[in-house]
Amino acid sequence: MAIAALVPASGQATGGAGAKRRGGWIAAVLLLPGLLYLALFFIVPFVSLLLTSFGINDPEEYGAFYYGFEWQNYVDVIVEYWPQFLRSFWYALLATVFALLISYPIAYFIGVRIRERKMLRNLLLVLVIAPFFISFLLRTLAWKQILSDEGPVVGALQFLGFMGPQDHITGTGFAVVFGLTYNFIPFMTLPLFTSLDRLDKRLIEAGGDLYASPAQTFLRVTFPLSIPGVISGTLLTFIPAAGDYVNASQSFLGGPGTAMIGNVIQSKFLITVNYPQAAALSILLMAVILVFVSFYIRRSGTEDLL
Repeated sequence: MAIAALVPASGQATGGAGAKRRGGWIAAVLLLPGLLYLALFFIVPFVSLLLTSFGINDPEEYGAFYYGFEWQNYVDVIVEYWPQFLRSFWYALLATVFALLISYPIAYFIGVRIRERKMLRNLLLVLVIAPFFISFLLRTLAWKQILSDEGPVVGALQFLGFMGPQDHITGTGFAVVFGLTYNFIPFMTLPLFTSLDRLDKRLIEAGGDLYASPAQTFLRVTFPLSIPGVISGTLLTFIPAAGDYVNASQSFLGGPGTAMIGNVIQSKFLITVNYPQAAALSILLMAVILVFVSFYIRRSGTEDLL
């Protein structure tokens, strides 16, 4: 009887192991397309970019280079373009802060105040993402026309005496930060809305029941519970803003003194054609952003986002 009792258990164990193996193969097959996509469109280009960053320019042929191990490329670009690096991160930081200050009230109003009014909430969400239906370049060009010397903003400020006839808005750091803030506000608003929409309104009501003022309830209940949305929104805004080259371009909102590191990379790839230096700048930009993001997430206590 003991031997007979062991037979079903052994069969069940064998069947369980087979099911696990089949489940493992199914998971591998489902993951394969994603892994191939990642390898083809991220790992291969990254390795190519890394190898190019150590390349050596061919002095006999314009734009040509051959692979080598030239560390001097990194030294040269750091020494020559450190102001553009600092300017890029400073502009991106300002744009991120301004986007947060603008987006948080919008997300709070949509996600908390009018949560039960579905039609109005959905309409406002559509308005938030509506800029995505228009080309990034067209939106920036539109603001270039609005902020130009002949545009309504400059005319109104000159009429009120806040600007002189020789003052400009386009071509300044203000215009670049304004453009970055405007273009990346949806990237800040949507994560904040997602976080605030999940907030239990009973916690806010409990703050009032415990005699907390609206400001105290916001600082001690609402804002701490929305921190994941703040972290996600700031990352989604800061990272692309730091590498942006459209807003700071002289063809759009920027000027000679507003060039960001993205403009330098674009110039090295498409105008002056120095591929090793352009690749070195790109690798440095990715490395600095990765270090910053890792430090920021760990300091904010949201390591699960990594």
